Amino acid sequence: MKADDRINILVVDDVPEKLIAIEAILEDLGQNIVSVGSGREALRRLLYQDFALILLDVNMPEMDGFETAAMIRQRKKSEHTPIIFITGFSDETHVSRGYSLGAVDYILTPVVPEVLRAKVAVFVDLYRKTELVKRQAEQQVAIAHEQAARAAAEAATKRSAFLADASTILATSLDYDATLAHSARLPIPSLADISVLRMAGANRTNPAQVACADDQIEAALHSASACPFGSVLDACSRHVMQTGKTERLAPSFLGESPAGGPDAGNGAAPAPRIAAALVLPLIARGKVLGTLSLARTREGSVYAPLDVSLAEDLAGRIAIAIDNANLFREVQEGDRRKDEFLATLSHELRNPIAAISNALQCLEVGADSQALVDEARSILKRQVQHVIRLVDDLLDVSRITRGKIRLRAETVELKSMIDRAVSGVRPLVAARGHDLSVSLPETAVYLKGDPTRLEQVVGNLLHNAAKYTDPGGRIEMAAELEGEQVAIRVKDTGAGISADLLPKIFDLFAQGDRTLDHSQGGLGIGLTLVRNLVTLHGGEVSAASRGPGQGSEFVVRLPVVVPVDKEDAPADSAPANGAATNGHGRRVVLVDDNVDLGTMTAVLLRSLGHDVHLCHDGPAALRAVDAVQPEVMLIDIGLPGMSGHEVARAIRQRPGSDELLLVAMTGYGQAEDRRRSLDAGFDVHLVKPVGLRALEELLRASQPAAGAT
Repeated sequence: MKADDRINILVVDDVPEKLIAIEAILEDLGQNIVSVGSGREALRRLLYQDFALILLDVNMPEMDGFETAAMIRQRKKSEHTPIIFITGFSDETHVSRGYSLGAVDYILTPVVPEVLRAKVAVFVDLYRKTELVKRQAEQQVAIAHEQAARAAAEAATKRSAFLADASTILATSLDYDATLAHSARLPIPSLADISVLRMAGANRTNPAQVACADDQIEAALHSASACPFGSVLDACSRHVMQTGKTERLAPSFLGESPAGGPDAGNGAAPAPRIAAALVLPLIARGKVLGTLSLARTREGSVYAPLDVSLAEDLAGRIAIAIDNANLFREVQEGDRRKDEFLATLSHELRNPIAAISNALQCLEVGADSQALVDEARSILKRQVQHVIRLVDDLLDVSRITRGKIRLRAETVELKSMIDRAVSGVRPLVAARGHDLSVSLPETAVYLKGDPTRLEQVVGNLLHNAAKYTDPGGRIEMAAELEGEQVAIRVKDTGAGISADLLPKIFDLFAQGDRTLDHSQGGLGIGLTLVRNLVTLHGGEVSAASRGPGQGSEFVVRLPVVVPVDKEDAPADSAPANGAATNGHGRRVVLVDDNVDLGTMTAVLLRSLGHDVHLCHDGPAALRAVDAVQPEVMLIDIGLPGMSGHEVARAIRQRPGSDELLLVAMTGYGQAEDRRRSLDAGFDVHLVKPVGLRALEELLRASQPAAGAT
């Protein structure tokens, strides 16, 4: 027998002679006899060795056989190891105690060799058979695990291949409709016999996508006049869109349409029998886009947990693909709207530029005719204001979308604000022959907000109404209190708004269909400004129309406030033009390389009582600092050779320059542009075109020894 095949037998006795005798008796068995002289040593051996049998002496010092047996039974590893007690006492009490401790036998000394060998051989053989059975069981378990692992690996391979194929198919196109059609067909036939893809907000123009495993099921599904599955599926889909959790439907919830059901008599195929169904949410970027419903028609079919897991993985990939296709569609729509916007901007700019050009020619050829000069001046003023309005709208929408706009909140009286807005639009209303009526509350109503921005909101709505209403139309402007809000309504008899455009009317660049007869559509940003400005004031705006040609109505609702005392009453507006109100003209150095713009700005500032010195480049500006000793310098950034930033840095390096107010005037108004101006030493950053009123307020606010504003 090989040493590795021998079985361990533990012999415990404190008498060495007895250990030698027992070893000699058991030697013929050919097993591994381990002899120890105490119970403690026996317990140590049991920690790292397995034994088929323990021969244990009862009478031992320190720890007798009974105590040793009790400790052996307390250890899980040796709790079932057979124990044979060997003792010279035949007392019934000892025997009873030994058996109570789990002994399998009790042998009295002197030991009969044949008896001991026979008993030990039985336990050795039993241990060997037990180990054999254990190894066989372990082998069976290992085989079962291997088979399960192989099956799991094959299933994982199939799952990975299926999902890889699905991802490949979904990646073939970014077309939204094609992606929906592909997504509905993907689960067939691996996961379902019927697949229904339903997007949120599905309707007749956006129906659900349906795919079937074969033509027979499809024919039955479409021809059945009463299919219980359909109604249950609709209800479950709505529920899943709300919860965002997968629902597994048992046959008891799906109903049946037996072969002799309601459709059998009229020649229509019966509704397909549904054995199991699954409704999964399509979630992308935390939003439920729709549902994917799967159904199996084979009798006894179920959706096991692995099927559900695979379906959920597929639904996740489908949701991402649909979301990407939708984003691509939005990008394409944005590009289309951007192209339309640029074309419109070109049109809107060319019209006033052409009018300005013609007016200038009229001034050249008709300088002797005062009537012609007055008409040309009137045209120039209107068209310049039109261009300024376009640029202002562009700047405002840019600031608002980037969150850079700041409101200068104060208490605003409703009537005076609306009067100013109406006055601004009356020339256009008169030119188009409209009938404009205004109805306001009899009592004073106050708002908390930026008066300029609130006037801009009302002015934009009136301006739109005038443009989109054919000559001779009617515009109604009304304001009325509604609880703690005031509702400002602008209603017209104009072009109206189509049903498909109405939900998007406040979106950036949103415009109706353009024709040559309706060329005054604007840039499509006025209503976006209205919505954003109203929202910044804590209000809301809505639009309504019965359709094209039926006019439209816009309603702005804003919270009202009650002034606490006279300090909260609206302040009088500063004059738009005229001489400096404090009687102190400023010494100003104006630096601009655009000769025409610089000259006209200097003329206007001089008309307000300021002493203006004009320069057209950086070196001249630096010389003027010493020659003029200015209080304020208005410096263009884009100067030739030496930029405005370099000029500002050079000035700030001079002694006493801290008292000089440096104002940057540029066409660039991004946050980075403002930061660069401040870093260069400018106190104020103004974006062109800069209004005369804004310049006058800045100069009036500065003092002869002005610091940074």
